[in-house]
Amino acid sequence: MNMKLAEALVFRADSYKKIAQLKQRLERVVKVQEGETPAEDPQVLIAELENTLLEQTNWIRLINKTNAVTPFTTDMSIADALAERDRLMQQRKLLSDILEEASIRQDRFSRSEVRYERTIDVAAIQKKIDELSKSYRELDFRIQEMNWKTDLIED
Repeated sequence: MNMKLAEALVFRADSYKKIAQLKQRLERVVKVQEGETPAEDPQVLIAELENTLLEQTNWIRLINKTNAVTPFTTDMSIADALAERDRLMQQRKLLSDILEEASIRQDRFSRSEVRYERTIDVAAIQKKIDELSKSYRELDFRIQEMNWKTDLIED
């Protein structure tokens, strides 16, 4: 039975977590007080870290290959859809940051202090953010659906 793309994504995420844990464990044992012995053998942890990095690289390679060749729509691969989803997220974040900056209230304590005015249409930007959020959610849902339907391409 073939592995689904979504399963490979879970294994890839697990490898990221395991690498972070191994790094923390290594940081705790690379230095000990004189005369003490480390709780774990650093060489064993380094070997496990190297193996996990190789596994992670393999998952990434298989996932990228699958995403690149699997059609998402007639004119887009899954990789293209992921790039579009990233664009939507980045655009939404940038507009949200701009909106937050425009929404910061400037309190004046005297008439001589500088008064600031907004130079953007807050309602229009908020509407655009809402549209981008909806597009992102819909695209993300379709990508997740494809992940569970798509067989991982294994060499």
